[in-house]
Amino acid sequence: MSGQGSAGNVIAAICSFFIPGLGQLVQGRILAALLFFVFIGVGYAIGPWLLFIPYLIVVPVHVWCIIDAAKYK
Repeated sequence: MSGQGSAGNVIAAICSFFIPGLGQLVQGRILAALLFFVFIGVGYAIGPWLLFIPYLIVVPVHVWCIIDAAKYK
């Protein structure tokens, strides 16, 4: 049984660092993966056109995505 801090969660967190939502997808959580990927992807994409204001929201959500993958039980 894998839990918090297991090798699988570390790999999932690393995956989410590079591609938001990939760690959740590796863990089999498809809805969470899709939501993180779309929200963070759109935020990073529109950031430069809106004076970087979306980054104030998107960067903490990306960090949350990584932590969520690392702490999943």
